[in-house]
Amino acid sequence: MNGQMGTAGNHVDVLIVGAGISGIGAAYHMQDQCPDKSYLVLEKMDSFGGTWKTHTYPGIRSDSDLYTFGYRFKPWTSAPIASAEEILKYMGDVIEENQIDRNIRYGRTITHASWSSADNLWTIDTETADGQKQSYTANFLWMCQGYYNHEKGYTPEWEGMADYRGQIIHPQTWPEDADLKDKKVLVIGSGATAATLVPAIAGQCAHVTLLQRSPTYFWPAQNTNELANILREIEIDEELIHAIVRKKALFDQKDMIRRCNEEPEVVKAELLALARELLGPDFDIEKHFSPKYRPWQQRLAFIPDGDLFQGIASGAASVVTDEIDRFTEKGILLKSGDELEADIIITATGFNLSVLGDIPFAVDGKPVNWADTITYRGMMFTDVPNLVWVFGYFRASWTLRVDLLGDFVCRLLKHMDEKHAKSVKVTLREEDKDMEIQQWIDTDDFNPGYLQRGMAKMPRRGDKAIWQHTQDYWAESKELPKVDLDAEEFVYGGVEAKMDSRQVEPAE
Repeated sequence: MNGQMGTAGNHVDVLIVGAGISGIGAAYHMQDQCPDKSYLVLEKMDSFGGTWKTHTYPGIRSDSDLYTFGYRFKPWTSAPIASAEEILKYMGDVIEENQIDRNIRYGRTITHASWSSADNLWTIDTETADGQKQSYTANFLWMCQGYYNHEKGYTPEWEGMADYRGQIIHPQTWPEDADLKDKKVLVIGSGATAATLVPAIAGQCAHVTLLQRSPTYFWPAQNTNELANILREIEIDEELIHAIVRKKALFDQKDMIRRCNEEPEVVKAELLALARELLGPDFDIEKHFSPKYRPWQQRLAFIPDGDLFQGIASGAASVVTDEIDRFTEKGILLKSGDELEADIIITATGFNLSVLGDIPFAVDGKPVNWADTITYRGMMFTDVPNLVWVFGYFRASWTLRVDLLGDFVCRLLKHMDEKHAKSVKVTLREEDKDMEIQQWIDTDDFNPGYLQRGMAKMPRRGDKAIWQHTQDYWAESKELPKVDLDAEEFVYGGVEAKMDSRQVEPAE
């Protein structure tokens, strides 16, 4: 396909960290747009998939439609909301069709990453599960490892947890031997994970109760795409169907976000009406599914075919909205004084934010504290050379930004070649010296718990658009292709890089 196996030793032009949805997308764009450059993908786990491999809880599925969560270059041909198994197959097809697997090194945990301005190189130290250490060098580092800790989810420390005699499970570390049959199960949480779990296990256990501290907006709709079905019926090519349906989905998402900002009470009434239609006129919608915040101030959870509401309406599941006072031997005592008994408690309470994989970084021997840097468009960081981080969108599919940044990185690499530059970094312009520096994101606009808990570790933003992650795909899709790579904020260096003489090992 091309000579992208690395030309000398464990050195490559571009090192991609992570073989999840972002890393596989980045690898494809390298092969498609920069076929003359060598690259490798380093992955900590023993296979590809990222989130879709680590999350194994019942019912695990996407909460974005696959016409926009899927890559723009690979048509999606099934239902819009897909299971982890379907997404893994889709990613596997991308890897096989493009021979990406030969460039992936599995089982490599990165222990340190350091940049040398003298050599214009990143050195990445790794270790395998059995303790073998290996280092790689790269001209450019493309961080695609995601944004949360895969090993351990977030569970608050409630009083009395040690007193509880049942089993406590976090969905992120779901045990293979979990037995829910004939058990009373209590799921703590109100987000997409809880909304997925409850209907998935409702038929397995004696009863499942969803305990939420505060309500979440849910958007029930059929898990089908009528436009795609019509286009298939008239025998339109799948690639064209994918492009058309993708554009339509993006149009609808943009319009929904606009309406949430401009007419939040109208949208709220519509969402509650959908819930009432499935739950019945006597269900207390206001108490259990009417949040205090406006729609899309936190993620709007899509529930395919209204399965969560159907589970509650059938009696197999129930919902309780209250705060936890403490755990007891039999379950949980609520602030209201009621006690919920359970054989198993599932804490669908979120995850722990991980900033660039929590990898120790250094630039010219000085440790990098990301909170001391300012972000350039949510992907580069002041005075950290030759590095891009893929951080997706909250209100649109994550993968949309994978494709956009794929284009940007490849264009940047080609521009560096044209300038005979070996390094590039972003730095504040003279006009930016006195701008207000703020936290990563405006929590009045979007405020999920994991971000608020980890905000102190995140890079900062400025009060000007280029120094922020706007979270606006529709604006970025027009702006990023037009970024002037010779603008004042880009600083290039031209020192020749030193190369290792050994050959890259073949893929296992």
